Amino acid sequence: MRAMPASHSVQATAPTAPSSRSSRAPGVGALLREWRGARRLSQLDLALDAGISARHLSCLETGKAQASREMVERLADALDMPLRERNAMLVAAGFAPKYPETALATPELAQIRRAIEFILRQQEPYPAFVLNRHWDVVMANEAAARVGQFVMDGRPNVHSNMIRQIFDPNDLRPAVANWEEVAGDLIRHLHNAVAAAPSDTVARDLLAEALAYPGVPVHWRRRQFDSAPSPLLTTILRRGEHELRFFSTITTFGTPRDITLAELHVECCFPMDEATTKLCRELLARG
Repeated sequence: MRAMPASHSVQATAPTAPSSRSSRAPGVGALLREWRGARRLSQLDLALDAGISARHLSCLETGKAQASREMVERLADALDMPLRERNAMLVAAGFAPKYPETALATPELAQIRRAIEFILRQQEPYPAFVLNRHWDVVMANEAAARVGQFVMDGRPNVHSNMIRQIFDPNDLRPAVANWEEVAGDLIRHLHNAVAAAPSDTVARDLLAEALAYPGVPVHWRRRQFDSAPSPLLTTILRRGEHELRFFSTITTFGTPRDITLAELHVECCFPMDEATTKLCRELLARG
């Protein structure tokens, strides 16, 4: 994401995190095959990484052998699975989930929430916001609201999801001067997210929805292996003769042990030129 929400003030709400598993969850063997395929590993590759025999892995995948809790965790480590998907694997194997999913507004995460709010305040007068793994805007500072309202001429956002904001012609999209560059970068990230977490149906549905919006190039439907996301992308927002140019930095939580924290990231936008700096300060002064 390289743009900002237009109408979200700072708030301590929990991220919306729809389940990525269907109501009819597959067994542990099916999950292992699915994730091994996503990681492009042979049975021998995964067995070596997990420190087990290829024969034992084959028995686990076919259901001829039952995985212990320790074995599930070892395989999840070898597959580099996200915390939510590790829980799904444990449940599929008949064990209780290991990692909690704590709402950001609860007392248990009060210190984390204060830290996030501090980052958002410190970013003023430039936009900053918090997103979950499906690009839903969870929190944002006042600068994000001011800049968004300015470029959208006071109109509210149609969506609270960053992907939908950027792709929907009735939302932020007309204000993004370099839309094809920004949207193309987002599509690459979406393709990568779907490939990295094959059981995440929410991400897959979001990708399909983004591709269905008008004006989306047909070739974006295919994952581009030779076109990695840009390490530094400028987002140019325009209203009339005014332009705001930003680049972003991403902050994540190191070694999280909670699903909510593992799936959050803070994006801070910085001005690329003096004109953007000046306009952001003017918007702050106007209140």
